[in-house]
Amino acid sequence: AEGRIRTEVRGHLLLIGIDRPTKRNGFTPAMLQALAEAYTRLDDDPALRVGVLHALGDHFTAGLDLPSFAPLMQRGERAIAQGLVDPTDLGRPGYRRRTKPMVVAVKGITYTLGIELMLAADIVVAADDCRFSQLEVQRGIMATGGATLRMAERAGLGNALLHLLAADVFDSAEALRLHFVQRVVPAGGELDEALRIAEAIAQQAPLAVVATRLNARKAVEEGPMAAADEFEATQRRLANSADAREGVLSFQEKRAARFTGR
Repeated sequence: AEGRIRTEVRGHLLLIGIDRPTKRNGFTPAMLQALAEAYTRLDDDPALRVGVLHALGDHFTAGLDLPSFAPLMQRGERAIAQGLVDPTDLGRPGYRRRTKPMVVAVKGITYTLGIELMLAADIVVAADDCRFSQLEVQRGIMATGGATLRMAERAGLGNALLHLLAADVFDSAEALRLHFVQRVVPAGGELDEALRIAEAIAQQAPLAVVATRLNARKAVEEGPMAAADEFEATQRRLANSADAREGVLSFQEKRAARFTGR
């Protein structure tokens, strides 16, 4: 009844599945805690390089199961234990931020927390049947999982407020226009495309992938010059890694690189 989060390892990928289809994958506190545990596993296991978040059933998620979350909200508490990676990646005190890439496949109903999870990820593939809505104001509360920050960052303040304040439903074409998603594919093909992208990322040098992701995030959050200030030190560290040596050697030998993350 509380739902669950399924995990599956495929090579260097960790597939993370939202599993409560009879309730349109509405999140309970237990599910959000399990999701944070899965994200933490991705970051802590050196054999895992990329996460893929998806959902079972016809819908990604209808968002929070409000009756189960209301007591936590009223007390100002969070459902996730401190010390774990926060799936919304907000950098709040007591919670870790994800370092490894996360690709998300969304479909059908993708409401509230669903939008915030995909905006907190790195690459989003949407089915062409998606229905999106950030409808917290319709329930008398505010989005606190990052929508008020990231929707404006991606789409501009006017576009963000249009959907945040009207609590309307919009489609995949609008989500693509607003840069909330990166690909739109026919319904049923979203997970395959997300896996294809994740596999391509997993073939690259893991240390360089993490460093590149973190530098791009710093540029968005702290400004271009803050990110540029890290260039020399980061490049020196990467250039002295075993993966960088393998990158040069594979180039010289005209073969695919075999990266180890060291």
